Amino acid sequence: QVQLVESGGGLVQAGDSLRLTCVGSGRTFKDYGLGWFRQAPGKEREFVAAIRRSDDTQFYSDFVQGRFTISRNIPEATVFLQMNNLKPEDTAVYYCAADLFGIGSSDFRDYEHWGQGTQVTVSS
Repeated sequence: QVQLVESGGGLVQAGDSLRLTCVGSGRTFKDYGLGWFRQAPGKEREFVAAIRRSDDTQFYSDFVQGRFTISRNIPEATVFLQMNNLKPEDTAVYYCAADLFGIGSSDFRDYEHWGQGTQVTVSS
């Protein structure tokens, strides 16, 4: 079992940057693949980025490629999402998730553990 707590969201202007942090507790982070998802009002939860357990290979959705970076610090049980050049369409609640299978899936159904989410709002 692992518990996840996100932080770092906020209200920013288009073009600004934010860094989201997700701290895990419980079972060690190295056992999990880790992902970030987001959900805007009235929309389905969508994949943002993931990092594979075995070799830290990163995966990104097309709409954040080149702007967002996922990384993790295993000893500190932390996963980050660095978001640059934010756009109004990035406005959503952002969730981190952990997957014991560890492949860095883009399918939210593959993730067993979720944080409570952090709100990111980007004004134009």
